[in-house]
Amino acid sequence: MRVLALDAATEACSVALLTDQGLTGRWAEVGRGHAQQILGMVEAVLAEGGVSLSVLDGIAASVGPGAFTGVRISVSVAQGLAFGAGLPVVPITTLEALALQVIDEDTQQALACLDARMGEVYWGCFVADPARGVAALGAPAVGPPEQVRFPGAGRYRGVGRGFAAYPALAQLAGLDAQLCADALPDARHMARLGALRLGAGEGMDPAELQPQYLRDKVALTEQERAARDRSAQERAAQKGAAQEGAAQEGAAPLEPL
Repeated sequence: MRVLALDAATEACSVALLTDQGLTGRWAEVGRGHAQQILGMVEAVLAEGGVSLSVLDGIAASVGPGAFTGVRISVSVAQGLAFGAGLPVVPITTLEALALQVIDEDTQQALACLDARMGEVYWGCFVADPARGVAALGAPAVGPPEQVRFPGAGRYRGVGRGFAAYPALAQLAGLDAQLCADALPDARHMARLGALRLGAGEGMDPAELQPQYLRDKVALTEQERAARDRSAQERAAQKGAAQEGAAQEGAAPLEPL
């Protein structure tokens, strides 16, 4: 199976090529400028692999979630390359690619979490799946970190920069103590997932490829920011009051003077 994979949905920009000879790739944390980087990476990995687009079996395209502009770059570049070479595409999410980084013989379940800005995270839970690489345990979601939940029993390993942005997530019950909090998606893992899914007949016409944004806006209004801040303050006050009450209940009674 010969698969080209590309991703520009987060701070990282990466491209990978999987062939019978092995897996090669390029990865850079560029912040911005993905559009200027990604085509050069494509040319580099194709040259290194000694293949042209026309001999590939398909393209694995990152569809997000992530930055709106980055997701659009991933999808549009994958579509352009696939249309030009007559190739099928297969969508891979950034959360799936993150989960595959930590799922192995010792880790069968993963919680992938990315910083979504605006006080929120993108997150999803996954389990090892021999046929597709990873399988989602429920739909991916976006929301405040305190809404993150595990859909089933067992231990989960956390992966992704959502854990670095919100360290309190590391305290979730059921989460393995060993975190990969600095991880970002890598096209190498998308290539592996893409090969499995193309082999299973999941390739689609590039015109059908759609981004996965999870939310439909990129900024909060002043009123929404104020409401978010009030909500956070109220939650903090409620937590403090609950802790104070618990402390008072557990305290010994005072002796009369």
